[in-house]
Amino acid sequence: MMTIQYEDWGRIDYPDAWKRQQDLFDEMLICKKNKETPINRWIVCEHAPVITLGKNGHSENLLINPESLQQRGILYHKTDRGGDITFHGPGQIVGYPLLDLEGLGIGLRKYIWLLEELIIRTMASYGIVSDRIEGASGVWLDVDSPFPRKICAIGVRSSRFVTMHGFALNINTDLSYFNLINPCGFTNKGVTSLAQELGGAQDLEEVKKRLRDHAR
Repeated sequence: MMTIQYEDWGRIDYPDAWKRQQDLFDEMLICKKNKETPINRWIVCEHAPVITLGKNGHSENLLINPESLQQRGILYHKTDRGGDITFHGPGQIVGYPLLDLEGLGIGLRKYIWLLEELIIRTMASYGIVSDRIEGASGVWLDVDSPFPRKICAIGVRSSRFVTMHGFALNINTDLSYFNLINPCGFTNKGVTSLAQELGGAQDLEEVKKRLRDHAR
């Protein structure tokens, strides 16, 4: 069984985390090129408020100009991940699995399915029913209702079967930030958090533990 190294980077600004990820990602690609076994990592962290736009995202889904974001102390970054626009901030668990999918024997589509399944199982441990929506990555609540709510966004990048970026799970997130964007490019879907669904703030460390338990 492949060993995956767990790392908690704590609170870290988005540009710093992106740079650290990219360096590790590049190291993995070099290892594979040299026919060496790369180190697989499962990284979690929290970010200061930041809005990120995926490589195929649409800038019109940002509903406020970047100058106003700066005045509010919110960073804005265009990134190389999949997906559209999303928010990261305090009270959210951001996961950056850097994995060699070839070594794991799975493809990218299966990997994204497994990420979603991990979140679904973790939410179930809190008594929350969540699921997928066809054509909309991530994990959602009330998927059969007219206005489903996303609790976890997923956006990844891969090259030579090596992954970076990952998921953003809303725990105690201030959801008012999502009013500044069309989350993930949708105007007919909402967002939620574990705290909102359970009626109070949750222990982030406990959620991290449950994520790790369900990833095994």
